Amino acid sequence: MVEKGKQKLWDSLQGRKAHMPHFLHGMRIQGIRGIDDLRLAFEYPVSVLAGGNACGKSTALLAAACAYKVPGAGVRDYVPSTFFPDDRSEAVRPSGERGGSVIEFDYSTPEGRLSMQWRRSKSWSRSFFGRRGASQPERRLHCETFDTQGYLFKASGFPGMARTSSQQTRSPFTASQLNFAQQMLPFRYSEVVELSRSGRNMLVATQEHGPSYPESQMSSGERAILRLAQKIAHLDGGLLLIDQVEAGLHPWAHGSLMLLLQQLAMRKDLQIIVTTHSPVVLNSVPPHGRTFLERDATGRIAASPAYRDVVQNALYGRASDALNVLCEDEVSEGILQGVCDILIPRQGMRQEAVRIGCDPDAGELPTRATTLRMFGQIHNFVFVLDGDKRDDDLKSRIQAQSKMDVPVFFLPGRDSAEVWTWNRLRGIPTEQANDLGISSGEHIQQMERLDTIYDVAADAPAVIAEFKLNGLAETLGRNVRDLCRAVARAEAARKESDIQPLVEQLEGIFLQWRSE
Repeated sequence: MVEKGKQKLWDSLQGRKAHMPHFLHGMRIQGIRGIDDLRLAFEYPVSVLAGGNACGKSTALLAAACAYKVPGAGVRDYVPSTFFPDDRSEAVRPSGERGGSVIEFDYSTPEGRLSMQWRRSKSWSRSFFGRRGASQPERRLHCETFDTQGYLFKASGFPGMARTSSQQTRSPFTASQLNFAQQMLPFRYSEVVELSRSGRNMLVATQEHGPSYPESQMSSGERAILRLAQKIAHLDGGLLLIDQVEAGLHPWAHGSLMLLLQQLAMRKDLQIIVTTHSPVVLNSVPPHGRTFLERDATGRIAASPAYRDVVQNALYGRASDALNVLCEDEVSEGILQGVCDILIPRQGMRQEAVRIGCDPDAGELPTRATTLRMFGQIHNFVFVLDGDKRDDDLKSRIQAQSKMDVPVFFLPGRDSAEVWTWNRLRGIPTEQANDLGISSGEHIQQMERLDTIYDVAADAPAVIAEFKLNGLAETLGRNVRDLCRAVARAEAARKESDIQPLVEQLEGIFLQWRSE
């Protein structure tokens, strides 16, 4: 029920995106804080930036704060010259090149699609790529960093502010601010007020049937939630940026906060971008709402789309009790799942002990190996490549980047996983036809029809086989991964199949992993 509710919210908020008058679709950063050329896309109204320390998350958030002209802000608020002071060394990129600093934005506005660029040579200036009369779009914005120590220092410095004074201003929380806070905190307030005097301010909370106490006596989590509620509850149509959104909060509260933020985005047309180290926060938004920042061995920072769960779990502390198998695409993933359907019961293992995932860009697998090594997780990984990579140097590059003899195996044959699956479907035993949900011989007829349609195409065999598999799966009412899984399960159970070398290799790894 929870997962269905979360998916419904994701779908509703994604649909709401098209009706938002303002939306920041993406940005590009060059020559700032060691970032060479970083491109970020924001596809979901609530975006999460994740990655290791010093990979550019906070820099990206500050750059996003320069996207709009903010009503009521000063001339030095929300501009690159304030966030990134003029420092000639910043223009030196990891590649060794020297050049100006650049921040580019791509937006939707009520006036239509717009692009804008901040560029620094001697000083920062704006460009609209030759569009006459264009101006920076206006939008409400709030940028939040949970500096709980700073709040504590400020609050503890004013012990007399909680007492009545003719010189102080008293601002009670509104109903919407209290509602946001009380959905996150385990008690109810009769009142929360902000006391201000001489440019300084402090919160004072009064619990129902309980004490009244100042901000200096609050826990860091209570303080963070109240401050956030105070600042964002009325941010209609704005852009909300939060650095380390989970700071000061217990892990159970991470998911609750992200749920509230997405509901708030839905009601108030907000776009929200947060940074995090929390796997709970990551899993609170759909995969296309997650972006991972990585710094490679040369110092370059790059953005990657959401990893499959197998890699994400490894990088965020949830894979130490599992053996992870990483392959190229969903067809390979289905084949490996079919092999595991045979091996896992044979070894008496739990299904959750082996996790299988894929990275559609095979050329990035060496980079994945580097990242996993840096996080100390490479020893829990096995890489499986398609058969058409046997003559490639991809295996050696993966092992070189892992700095160890990490297992790298191949699917059977010398063709792509799609070609292998299609060829095996022709000879699948009659007794296995029911496993595919088809009557005997029916799939052969469908395959012959698809051969007639696609064999005249000029595409590569792997591309043609992919179209055929998709067509057959649609005809049979199955998805491609499940179809490949059924084929591989049948082949893995057949002793004379050419998949047996892979079966034996994986079985050996399973035994070794369990013994270790």
